[in-house]
Amino acid sequence: MTDDDRTTRTPRRWARRALAALSGLLAGCTALAVAELVAAWVRPQAGPVVAVGGAAIDRTPAAVKDWAIRTFGTNDKLVLQLGILTALGLLAVALGLLGLRYRYAGPAGVLLLGAVGAVAATSRPDSTGPADALPSLVGAVAAALVLYALLGCLRPTPAPPTSWDRRRFLTAATAVAAASAGAGLGGRALNGDRGRDAAASRANVVLPPPASPARPVPKGARLRLGGVSPFLTPNEDFYRVDTALVVPKVDATAWRLRVHGKGVTRPATLTFDDLLRRELVERDITLTCVSNEVGGPYVGNARWIGVRLADLLADCGVRPPSRGGPADQLVARSVDGMTLGSPVEDVLDGRDALLAVGMNGQPLPFEHGFPVRMVVPGLYGYVSACKWIEDIELTTFDDYDTYWVKRDWARRAPIKTQSRIDTPKPFARPEAGTVMVAGVAWAQHRGIDKVEIRVDDGPWQPARLAAEDSRDTWRQWSFPWRATKGGHTLTVRATDGSGAVQTERRARTIPDGASGWHSVVVTVD
Repeated sequence: MTDDDRTTRTPRRWARRALAALSGLLAGCTALAVAELVAAWVRPQAGPVVAVGGAAIDRTPAAVKDWAIRTFGTNDKLVLQLGILTALGLLAVALGLLGLRYRYAGPAGVLLLGAVGAVAATSRPDSTGPADALPSLVGAVAAALVLYALLGCLRPTPAPPTSWDRRRFLTAATAVAAASAGAGLGGRALNGDRGRDAAASRANVVLPPPASPARPVPKGARLRLGGVSPFLTPNEDFYRVDTALVVPKVDATAWRLRVHGKGVTRPATLTFDDLLRRELVERDITLTCVSNEVGGPYVGNARWIGVRLADLLADCGVRPPSRGGPADQLVARSVDGMTLGSPVEDVLDGRDALLAVGMNGQPLPFEHGFPVRMVVPGLYGYVSACKWIEDIELTTFDDYDTYWVKRDWARRAPIKTQSRIDTPKPFARPEAGTVMVAGVAWAQHRGIDKVEIRVDDGPWQPARLAAEDSRDTWRQWSFPWRATKGGHTLTVRATDGSGAVQTERRARTIPDGASGWHSVVVTVD
């Protein structure tokens, strides 16, 4: 072999490796595109990315989930999906390179990944059966055939590779790319059709006037200060924390709610129209996520309209434990398989626990639970705020552990008294003089009676409270601070309606919510 032969073969060897890696990527794209097309016929949640992502969420330790929410906020699901796609891309490249050396090994690896996706899909809590395995399996078979065919174009021949060999690969690769794009677009179109039915059902919803409307927001409950959270949180700004990688699009005309279990003497199955025909109430209620750190954003206040859950349960013959009822836990199940457990005694103690159908004057947005969700004042969302609810079972805490309880969160989780400084922001540089410090405080079902501010290590000083709407909503507050030049630490604490002062003791969100005082550091110029 001459030096010229070696010089010629080296670039060709690297070119074949690059094309093998490209073959792996094209096979991966084929798998995802075909799987999405099949998932459109089965159900979107059965797609491999969603199924594997859901399985990853289910098996991730609670501390890691909490870190993800704290770090990425409501983009945590997008980050997870991008991570899965990146990992699949790297695996696809590796299988393409492996297949270049061992032609059958690459396709075999693709089939193995398809089997992993199938197991993930069928093991999800919301799995509807073996059909959920089809998207991953069919996608894997298509990808294995594509990879085998593309690698065949790269096989060495007795003569040096000719331009015809390169044309053959490029033709095949172009055809695969076009077919994958077509399958992916077809799957999206079919999923869009399914989503359009649900969207049409939502667009056709006309919320009846509530028999018990919310009273007007009291004069003085809304502070006219820049930087403070609005008293009512707009729907598009309301926090969303859940495990759904694909937001369920539920057709209200096909939706059903089943009520059954211990102590239910009259089980019931209700339609959406059945709920709308019942007496509706409208209430302002603040919700809080248990993953909300001290000073965090996962709290919001909205005007909800719905059916009193206590009335519905009474019609089904349910009694609280204090009156001899056999069930002490209400398990709410979502269409995506999520389970949340609420104390029956709390739901039936007279608070405005709702099966909500509307939010801020509109039907629930899909992201917030359309067509129906639970809202229970005073309890963290993971034990009360079931979105896309379809089943209510009365049971006991001893007999059943819900999704989050199995992952080391507390069974019972009343919301802790908290307060937050909205303005000035951390590390702000206000000018010397009067600086308005303001924010919100909440202790749902107990209310807020006092908010105090401390500057550096000085004494606690009372802030001015905005008017109270109800004990179930947050209260805005403000404090005119005479700021002097230099660095300062501002700290806030609240006292709830029971007289309990917000604790200074720092606790992380796990197992039953964060605690501690919120502080911001500013530099006055």
